Amino acid sequence: MEIDLKKYRNIIFDLGGVILNIDYNLTVDAFKKLGLSDFSKFYSQANQSNLFDNYEIGKISSEKFIEELQHVVGKNISKQSIMEAWNSMLLDLPKERIELLTSLKTKYKTYLLSNTNEIHKIAYCNYLKNTYQFNDFSTFFEKQYLSFEIGMRKPNKEIFEFVINENQLKKEETLFIDDSIQHIIGARETGIDAFHISSGLTILDLFK
Repeated sequence: MEIDLKKYRNIIFDLGGVILNIDYNLTVDAFKKLGLSDFSKFYSQANQSNLFDNYEIGKISSEKFIEELQHVVGKNISKQSIMEAWNSMLLDLPKERIELLTSLKTKYKTYLLSNTNEIHKIAYCNYLKNTYQFNDFSTFFEKQYLSFEIGMRKPNKEIFEFVINENQLKKEETLFIDDSIQHIIGARETGIDAFHISSGLTILDLFK
């Protein structure tokens, strides 16, 4: 899909797989090592059970989430082991992407829209602070919309409408960027142009 970037004034970015490198398989493998051999049935990029959905929209606490996973694993697994396995998917943030986001903020109104949760937010904020001396991503965006904080998640239309309406954005001037095709479809059905970061691509390719 060819993108004419000149037509946009606003860009909404996904986080994992777009800005921050992630690998869902690492979390699947980590839980297998803890004894949950069919974890991939519960959680994947395209599909996940109610436990993860509810956690991502803040319906249950981190403590409850960990307790449920401990129950599913069915062993006396420590809270720390569960958290480490859950965070295994979080990788690095290349410096080039920080430089790109810094540059884009001078040309566009940029926003972050992520399906994420409290445990992951704590982990990636610690990474940012230790690696780049940023407390979070607020430096790079007008606003951050995290599913567990606002009680909505992609690909539902309501979350896209929420971001558009709260910031009084024009849909025809707004581009959404995500690595999950179901979220791309959700944005397009809401009337927002969307670019899919498919395998092998990064945002650096889009903004050459």
